[in-house]
Amino acid sequence: MNGFLKNGVTDVPVVILETDEGIEGIGTGTDQYLDQLFPALEGEDPRAVTTLYDRMLARVFKAGHNGATFGAIGTLDMALWDLKAKIAGEPLWRMLGARDRFIEGYASGLDIALDDEKLADFYAVMADRGFTSGKLKGGLDIEADLRRLRILDDALKRNTRTPALMLDANESWNLKQAVRYVSAIEDEVDLTWIEEPLRRWDAPGHARLSNSIKAAVATGENLSGLEQFRPLLDANGVDVVQVGCTWGVTHFLRVATVAHSRDLPISPVGLTTNQAVAHAAASVPNHLSTEVQDLGAPFGLTIDQEIVDGGIVLGDTPGHGVAVDEAAIERNQRSASWLLTEGPHVRPARAGLRLVTGGGRREGAS
Repeated sequence: MNGFLKNGVTDVPVVILETDEGIEGIGTGTDQYLDQLFPALEGEDPRAVTTLYDRMLARVFKAGHNGATFGAIGTLDMALWDLKAKIAGEPLWRMLGARDRFIEGYASGLDIALDDEKLADFYAVMADRGFTSGKLKGGLDIEADLRRLRILDDALKRNTRTPALMLDANESWNLKQAVRYVSAIEDEVDLTWIEEPLRRWDAPGHARLSNSIKAAVATGENLSGLEQFRPLLDANGVDVVQVGCTWGVTHFLRVATVAHSRDLPISPVGLTTNQAVAHAAASVPNHLSTEVQDLGAPFGLTIDQEIVDGGIVLGDTPGHGVAVDEAAIERNQRSASWLLTEGPHVRPARAGLRLVTGGGRREGAS
């Protein structure tokens, strides 16, 4: 399970690519490994985005492009697509060939740290924006998950009789745990999908799970590279193909195409600042729904979009619509609440190694 930061704030590195013509491309995600990757872009025409993407991959082929390296490629890729659309004078969704600027979304509270009351408040706000589907973090306590899934259901029933309810386990189970847990949930609740039930590389396990439950199996957000999807797809181990927004536009488009060739839907995860992927989602034929975690924008950024009718209406600003107030960010660098050293993405030592769900010795107890 992913953890959480006590102040509820995560830092968002911003990377700006400058051109000789004075046009700037904005990327968000990570500022690591940029020195190794930038030589692939320096002096090149930024409109050659997909070729430059492959040039970045080629520069790190020996050590591999996983993890933060792939995140840096995605950050620069986002900035390149922003430049390309700005040079064309069009919003990115239009340049990529989309007809409709609206994309479907689902509400996601990243709610591990929210008590039941705050969980209800969050989904009430999202229901006000027209959402009909929501995702809960869980997987450790069946009774708690059932109670909290019903909170989502109650809030979203304002807009539909049958809200879509999803559960995200963040790779916390082994196969038999997943079958038992999801089956117990499905005895009480109609679950639309179970997200990341097993370790990301367990293609046979995902296939067996999909054949054992009614809910769809959704996974893929942590796969860094098109080739990592091949075992899952070949094993029929994924029903909803997910892609992490932080990995960039080109990766999303390539995974969406491969998923479409298998008649599978694509669903981007973690959109909050990686806005370019929302534009890309509008342009592919198999987009299902995009995770919407927040109605606002990170400090110092503005995003040309509107969140209404259960989704996102993309704006007309050339590029992907993200603008940076560098002066405001600079003024807050010494005292900002996000200047923390710890991070939320820590896998518990006993994940997948529990005989009993709920209760028992707490993680980290001595």
